[in-house]
Amino acid sequence: MKHSATDSMNEEQTIREKILKAIEQFDHFLPAQAPLKDFVHHNTLHGFEHLDFPDALKAAEAITGVHGYLGLDEFRKLYTSGRISHEDLLPVLAAQKGLFTDSNIYEKDGFTLTQQDIVMQTLLHDYLPVTGLQLLWQMNEQNALRLFQDDVENHSRELLINRCSEKTSESYAINDLWNACLESQDLQHFIFHPEDIMDLNPDNAEKMLSDTLAENDDEQGQLVVERLVLKEADYLLKNIIDSAGTDSTVCGILHQLGNVDLLQDIRPLTIRFIASYIDQGSAAWHSSSRKLGFYRFWRDCSAVDSLWNLESMSEYVEDISSLPDNAMDTLIDELKKMGIPKSRWIPYLKKLALEIPGWSGMVMWRQQNPGYDTLHPAEVSMIDYLAVRLVLERLFARKLCRDTWGIDASLDMLRWYFKNNRHQLQVRCLLYTTRLPEYLTTQAQHLIQGFSHETDDQQQWKHLAHMIWTWRQNPTTDRRGTPSVNRTVWQLFRVAQHLALPAEVIRDCSTAQINSILSALDLASKDQKGFIWLQAYENHYRDQFFNALKNNQGRGRWSDRQQRPQAQIVFCMDDREESIRRHLEELNPHIETMGAAGFFGVAVNWLGLDDDKVSPLCPVVVDPAHEIHEKPLPGHEHTHLKHQKRLKLRQKITNIVFHETRRNLLVSTGQILINAVIALPVLVAKILAPFAIGRLSQGLRKKFDTDVPTTININADSTHEATPDNPRFGFTNEEQVDRVLGFLKMIGLQQGLGNFVVLMGHGSGSQNNPHLAAYDCGACSGRHGGPNARIFAQIANRSEIRVMLAERGLVIPADTWFVGAEHNTCDDIISWYDSNLIPASHQEKFLTLQQELQQSTLYSAHERSRRFASAPKKLTPKKAFEHVIGRSMDFSQARPELGHAANAAAIIGRRSISQGAFFDRRVFLISYDPSQDIEGDVLEKILLAAGPVGAGINLEYYFSTVDNEQFGCGSKVTHNITGLLGVMEGASSDLRTGLPRQMIEVHEAMRLQVLVEAKLDVVAKIYERQAPLQQLIGNGWLLVSVIDPDTNEINVFKPQQGFVQWNQDITVLPTVDCSTDWYNGHLNPLSPVLIKQGAH
Repeated sequence: MKHSATDSMNEEQTIREKILKAIEQFDHFLPAQAPLKDFVHHNTLHGFEHLDFPDALKAAEAITGVHGYLGLDEFRKLYTSGRISHEDLLPVLAAQKGLFTDSNIYEKDGFTLTQQDIVMQTLLHDYLPVTGLQLLWQMNEQNALRLFQDDVENHSRELLINRCSEKTSESYAINDLWNACLESQDLQHFIFHPEDIMDLNPDNAEKMLSDTLAENDDEQGQLVVERLVLKEADYLLKNIIDSAGTDSTVCGILHQLGNVDLLQDIRPLTIRFIASYIDQGSAAWHSSSRKLGFYRFWRDCSAVDSLWNLESMSEYVEDISSLPDNAMDTLIDELKKMGIPKSRWIPYLKKLALEIPGWSGMVMWRQQNPGYDTLHPAEVSMIDYLAVRLVLERLFARKLCRDTWGIDASLDMLRWYFKNNRHQLQVRCLLYTTRLPEYLTTQAQHLIQGFSHETDDQQQWKHLAHMIWTWRQNPTTDRRGTPSVNRTVWQLFRVAQHLALPAEVIRDCSTAQINSILSALDLASKDQKGFIWLQAYENHYRDQFFNALKNNQGRGRWSDRQQRPQAQIVFCMDDREESIRRHLEELNPHIETMGAAGFFGVAVNWLGLDDDKVSPLCPVVVDPAHEIHEKPLPGHEHTHLKHQKRLKLRQKITNIVFHETRRNLLVSTGQILINAVIALPVLVAKILAPFAIGRLSQGLRKKFDTDVPTTININADSTHEATPDNPRFGFTNEEQVDRVLGFLKMIGLQQGLGNFVVLMGHGSGSQNNPHLAAYDCGACSGRHGGPNARIFAQIANRSEIRVMLAERGLVIPADTWFVGAEHNTCDDIISWYDSNLIPASHQEKFLTLQQELQQSTLYSAHERSRRFASAPKKLTPKKAFEHVIGRSMDFSQARPELGHAANAAAIIGRRSISQGAFFDRRVFLISYDPSQDIEGDVLEKILLAAGPVGAGINLEYYFSTVDNEQFGCGSKVTHNITGLLGVMEGASSDLRTGLPRQMIEVHEAMRLQVLVEAKLDVVAKIYERQAPLQQLIGNGWLLVSVIDPDTNEINVFKPQQGFVQWNQDITVLPTVDCSTDWYNGHLNPLSPVLIKQGAH
């Protein structure tokens, strides 16, 4: 049937639409990290949240190749250290339905062996096959045929010997067991020379090849071997070509065939242009072509780029100049030129994007956020980026293919060439994918190094391919599916020791039973083992956590506020605030601490006094419709003008010293010589005495800049409708009432307000820290929450608002005063806002409150310092406070603070259920009073807001800990900031996403345990009607439990079962006088304990 031109055009349009639609979904597997200044924690595998947690990790690994669990060796270390117990593993393993059968493999004289017994051993030990040399080393150096394996527990050793029919020695029992294992496989173990057991030497290989030929009459034997070699080569060739778009790209295929990684050439060129194109202000120069889109920008710049001459590819400039103007046209042309089948175009583009995932993800993020506020606006398109990637891939692949094989770079040409050179294909593939013996490796490398497509000797390839095939028939070479000493005998020998199975049992087993034992070793996949371990790890912590809450029942204060607190301090829900809250409550039992999302229900665009542009202070999913500006206090305009001039001067000098130095060749030379004289003593002083020098420089800067008293106007200046596109300055009275009423109702503070209600925002300040936003308040889009606290306090103190609140049922006592403040989680310093507005009648009490909070920060710093390996071991609270300040001012400090490291749980409920217990800064504390929310309306809002926030923080820490090189961004030490977008290692690495190693070193990778204080039916109804919660909780990204506010009964949600009562035995916890008695002198995580009240 003939196709018309119209049909072809329709088909072309359809594939274009499919490509565009598919690219929109690339964010499901690419990193979705914003530029550094807008870094906010999120689930690394956000695109897989629609799947159950274990299925999501498996799917992600299939696409990215990154394993989503801690390594088995890491879990085993945790097991050895007691962080996971045997009792934790047993119920999790027993719950693995379908993994193994309930029938016994072996049963005799009261002894039974099940598949579950064997799977348990595979969790605790590796049963990997060994090479011939490794086996010989085990026998000769480890005396493996006479002594137990080192990892066999004493109990199993004693049991195995006791089970022998006759009393015997360890040496005899082990040797007899080895012989029994050999007999079970019907194998005779010949002890070759050490080299022979690993390889066949050349003489033996030649002899074996001759013997193989002789068995079939030389000529017929040659045909047999040749046919087998060519059959295998055909299979290899098909798999390699078919892998394009499914498992690899053309670059990947050429890497497999030629051991040349073209990405090492392509990545620097790609980064050079894309980093310049989307630069946030680091680059000194920008091309005028940026307004045409990245593809045109790259094409125009590349046409005049001298770098092609350095790459010996100057003739390809003409190819680039002749490319189409449209990126989609180029993308399709390149796919066709490389011979990628249409059915694999979209998968191929996915693989291409994943070769440089960090930069691909940034391009994707910019495409999805076209209105992003950037210094140099430019249209960013994934189509442009992929078109450039394809052109570069084809050009570099063409050069390699022409230089090596004299062919063009396309799948068809590669298929044709290696179809006619199958021996060469097999040698190349096996050299780079198989551990060949040294003599074969040397011959193959020599042949490849001397290879020229113009003078190729196929006989040499053929002979070597036959030699390799012969070596692979070596009886000591392990081949899965057939019994071998190195695999089946060794595995059986090891597992028998761990299971305490003597030789008599092995000999008594039938062939079917032996095969069942061996097959059980592979029943659990690596993913399944990882998930079993993870659940046991999580359950161990969960049971300790619940046990502490049960022990604390009835001890905590402020369940109903029958006695009025002196003050309420409302902190962010952040886990880092758990310690300062605990210490404050120990210092003054009459203070109630509370927790909430740190934007305090006030979503605004904020412009600080020294800010150039507004910043959204609210969760990233919210678009503020209101704007607040900080202004100088009336009467201080002259001071403000002086401040501005000095600030601009200081910033200009800083810019010259730190930025212009690297941009101007002539000026830089002089600057470096002059600055070096000044910089050297300053650098030495900052390293040796960061606290003293930091305080000095801070004081000098403050004195030079001059302080300006400021104010904010919270009242609306107009009545026009407030929208994100047209935000209104300030809030109307009605809007102010809504925010105060909604927030206080949400945290359960509708009665019993103290003399002070302090809104304690938080942020973090440190030097030379690209990931600074990751330490700030996530509820404020990775910024400081102090302005939100200040705004809320000013609203709540307005008499007009209090009258309106009373009309709506919320009466705030006349002697209650709201105060805004901000806690710096890095240096533990608290900043206060508008304290000059506090009535004179409250000043003395406020001073006392400040002193108590200041004392709490000393203890908080003291507790934090115990986790710093570089901190002095015996610190007083005051010295600890100076130490953390010093860390915040030390530009060489890679760990100014530890962020959310070790976060493990969240409590949504009254402070009374957790107050009085030590939780080691591992718990998010979110205030909620179920007695004031019978229908669960407030709880529903909290779960919808706090659930994703907590999950985002926890899961980013989880994945960055599991594999910091792939999910995280590696060590800060090697980081270079690129375009203010992100960090790279060196000058041409991928853009590194996730968290630095220094942020996760002390983290324990587990999912977040969320405990909700509420009636079970209330939580169940919320879950049933909220799809976002069904995804997060039902798919196992969050682990949710419910504690009844009346009975204290705990029910755990299990995705496949629903809520199940937690009924572990309660262990009585010790009680200490104060927190310091429990944590002092300890570096590692601590289990919960009870604390006497008012201990300090």
